[in-house]
Amino acid sequence: MYKSLLRPLLFKLDPEKVHYLTTDALQTVYKLPLAKTISNSMFGVQSPKLERELFGLKFPNPVGLAAGFDKDAKLIDELGNLGFGFIEIGTLTPKGQEGNPKPRLFRLPEDQAIINRMGFNNEGVDAAVARLRARKSNVIVGGNIGKNKVTPNEDALNDYLYCFKALYDVVDYFVVNVSSPNTPDLRALQEKEPLQQLLLALQEQNSKMPKPKPLLLKIAPDLNDAQLNDIIEIAQEANLSGIIATNTTISRDGLHASAQKVQEIGAGGLSGKPLTQRSTEIIRYLRQRLPQTIKLIGVGGIMTAEDALEKLDAGADLVQLYTGFIYEGPSLISQINKKLLAR
Repeated sequence: MYKSLLRPLLFKLDPEKVHYLTTDALQTVYKLPLAKTISNSMFGVQSPKLERELFGLKFPNPVGLAAGFDKDAKLIDELGNLGFGFIEIGTLTPKGQEGNPKPRLFRLPEDQAIINRMGFNNEGVDAAVARLRARKSNVIVGGNIGKNKVTPNEDALNDYLYCFKALYDVVDYFVVNVSSPNTPDLRALQEKEPLQQLLLALQEQNSKMPKPKPLLLKIAPDLNDAQLNDIIEIAQEANLSGIIATNTTISRDGLHASAQKVQEIGAGGLSGKPLTQRSTEIIRYLRQRLPQTIKLIGVGGIMTAEDALEKLDAGADLVQLYTGFIYEGPSLISQINKKLLAR
């Protein structure tokens, strides 16, 4: 019903307006009697065979929602009833910020892709913390953290530490985002020396907490092998729990959309089907070179159940959806889990 009826209607509207329209609708429907039961029966797939244990956490299934969809933790309970095994919120920053000027979200239907330059728009980490304290579901939640746009890179650590301390009691794991292309100079933090300093400082703070939380790093798909080798070295030195591969790409290679259309859209991170192959390549590259103690979450271009299985076969321990969720709807979650059970 989503692909045949709802999606054609929604895709006629501005993408960002559609996002808020659908999330508002989800909150409204969730309040109706039996909504939770119906949602679970439609999309939930439960089986011990789907369960995964990572970082000392028990995931009911390996299919999660990537950061970016529920930046401000407004939909944890609702999304938790669509069959996700875990949900990642954010990217959150210390202070609320509006993000980049609109329009900043664009569809490329001919490529099953999205270009966004949102720019970490969020209400600030403290607002998200308040919502997480009030949530009712027990779905696993990851906190994706970043820096404010106005914060220079030399002061970025303070922003990450602020978010870490604020979220510590209300999330199950952390993700350090230094790979978004939509915050000026943020990707410079992926370079070896600043990344080492950032991750080691966060782990030092983590070690001082009552119970250290899993710390993961989200990387860009645009890194070359030498840069990936640096990531591998740093991940082991900083004793990371895992790596999320990958964020959106700045590449526009191989698109079916016209060059004029792509040029008119302008800058931003590309996600969706054009990213499928590259993100899987990076997962495979990392898995062959990292110790098994460092887990991998595969994200990027998962548009079908087969795409998800390909990433798991390449070495991912878990997978995350974003653009595939928008194009295919919540049925994609159950399709992946059913495909896993059928193996």
